Amino acid sequence: MFPEFRDVISQLKGHDAHFTRLFDKHNELDQLIRNMESHTVPGTPVEIENLKKEKLVLKDQLYTHLKKVASASS
Repeated sequence: MFPEFRDVISQLKGHDAHFTRLFDKHNELDQLIRNMESHTVPGTPVEIENLKKEKLVLKDQLYTHLKKVASASS
């Protein structure tokens, strides 16, 4: 996710609580969705779709945060 911001992500993880929380939640949702889609964990198509929407919102927030930090350090 966001290879162009790899250095910024490394810098923020563990040092920016808000970013770390968003990043961890995004990864948790990603794993849960994969588990539901592979039927390792029960989940209806509607539940999976809702989780994907929630994950997309988090991804947008992460991207916005990364762009802001990257432009501030330029």
